[in-house]
Parts: sequence; C-alpha cells; structure tokens
Amino acid sequence: MIEIKRKYLKGYTFIDLFAGLGGFHIALDSLGATCVYADEWDTHAQEVYKTNFNMLPEGDITKIDEKTIPDHDILCAGFPCQAFSISGKRLGFQDSRGTLFFDVARIVKEKKPKVVFMENVKNFASHDGGRTIDVVESTMRNLGYSFDYRILNAVNYGIPQKRERVYMVCFRNDINHSDFSFPKPFKLKRHVEDFLLTDETMVQDLYVKREDVVFNNRKDDRYSDSAIRLGIVNKGGQGERIYSTKGIAITFSANGGGVFAKTGGYLINGKPRKLHPRECARLMGFPDCYKLSSKANQAYKQLGNSVVIDVLQLIAQEIGRALAGE
Repeated sequence: MIEIKRKYLKGYTFIDLFAGLGGFHIALDSLGATCVYADEWDTHAQEVYKTNFNMLPEGDITKIDEKTIPDHDILCAGFPCQAFSISGKRLGFQDSRGTLFFDVARIVKEKKPKVVFMENVKNFASHDGGRTIDVVESTMRNLGYSFDYRILNAVNYGIPQKRERVYMVCFRNDINHSDFSFPKPFKLKRHVEDFLLTDETMVQDLYVKREDVVFNNRKDDRYSDSAIRLGIVNKGGQGERIYSTKGIAITFSANGGGVFAKTGGYLINGKPRKLHPRECARLMGFPDCYKLSSKANQAYKQLGNSVVIDVLQLIAQEIGRALAGE
C-alpha cells in the first residue's frame, strides 16, 4: 500500500459495489474519500469487510432498489470477472454474471455520480472481439459519461506480482476531466522476498517435501521483474511450479489445484512452499493491520478475487487531480 501524502479526494463520497475485501475502500479512503455504502453477495467476504470497516455490505445487488442507495460522488465496482476470464467459459454477457454490469448501469442512471471507477480481468478488453467492452462503453456514453480504459500490470506499479487488469474510468460529461490520465509505470524496486513473513512458525506447514520435486539448476542469484522458474513438482502444471523469491509472484487465483494452488510455489530457505495468506495480502497491497479470514481457504479465495490496492490508489490519485482541475 502506497503512503499517500495528499488527500486528493477529501470531501468526496463513494460506494463500493462487488466490494470483496474492500480494496477500493482502502484505496479511496487513503485519499480522503468517505465510503457511504457497500455491496457484496458472498457472506464470508461480508464478514471480513464488516470486521475491517465496521460496515456490513448489502447482499444480492440484483435485488437492491437503486433508489435506496445513498447519493455519492464516485461509484467503484470490481464487478465479477468469471464471465470474461480466460480460465472461464468466456460467455460474456450471455453469462448471468456478465450482466451484473447492467446493475452498475442502473445505479449510475439513478444516482448520477461524478465518476465511475471499474475494474475487471485483462481479457475483458478483448472478449468477443472487443464487442463486450464496446457495450460497456456505449452504455456509459448513453448515460452521459466519458469512457477511458487501460490495461495495467501491478508489476509496473510497485507490486511484484504479474496481475494484469483492465481499469475503466468514466467522468460525468459536465465534470471537467481533461487533465485525467492513467498513472505512468515506474521501475520495480521490491521483489517477493521483501514481502515474506519472518516468523517461521506461521509458515512451517506450507513447506512441501516430495520425492518428485525437480529443479532446473538455474542459479538463484539475480533479481528480475519477471517470474523466475526454478523447478516443478509432479508434471509441472499450474500450481506445481516453483519460483524464485528474487523475481515476482505469479497471478494469484481464487481457484485452481496443485500442491501450490492459488499462489504458486517459491523456494524459501532452500525449500519450496506456497505463500501464506498474509504474504499474499501484502502482495495485493493490504496493510498488515487488515484482518483476513481465519479460514485459510477463504482467505486465499478472497485474495485471489481481490484488487491490487497500490494500482487503485495511483489511479484514484489521478482522478482526484482531474477533479481538482490540476
């Protein structure tokens, strides 16, 4: 999580739709904005959200009357990506989860926030030959908003994890936003090893001892802004690969199998292990004071579905600058 020195969004309010663990909440709050409403259908994530923000998100968004949602300046929505993900069936708007964007649209139509800030998987931008994102753009323009999007990778914004996502920013047409631009990338200064826990008692059960561990004899002595594969377990499928902590983390997933499922394996203290949920949280930009689910499986799943806070902060900072006319 980036230390923000100027509260560009002080005095602004926002809502947090498809809130998950509250990555948008943390990012905008760090810039001075106030969350006035949250929505999240998953009951496990709801409890974690309430624990951290003292706010219980409402449930199924399709059943919520948009008129009851508080007025707000910024609408944030990391709407479900399963319908657009490469790992899914990629049915887009034919999948009911894909149509949840239209619940965002009906709230926008009713509440007319100054800014709409959305996030989805990288494949969202190319799904169905680009027609899916064209529908989102045309919908937002018809509602009276600009539409700008960019695919950004967390590794280019201070977090050593390959996590490419499409970010969409829409300003209401009467809001001067000519100065808005997505943040420029910068050189990575930290690697996986900088995010690891130092208390071995917390990670002891995560080490893997197997006879079918095979290393590729690559020297583990150089830093890289890419993932460095050092070996495999079993046949080396997804969730069976071992990486160096001197590189970056692979994309965390909410699903998937293998002995290193959801995080990948890393050679640490000469032994391979998957990452601890707290380490994953750090590699998503969550501060250590954030309280994760006490159930590891839920924590991994929730983090795999989450957003990288550092990237959101940098984009939100640019939104704030545009709103301030800088």
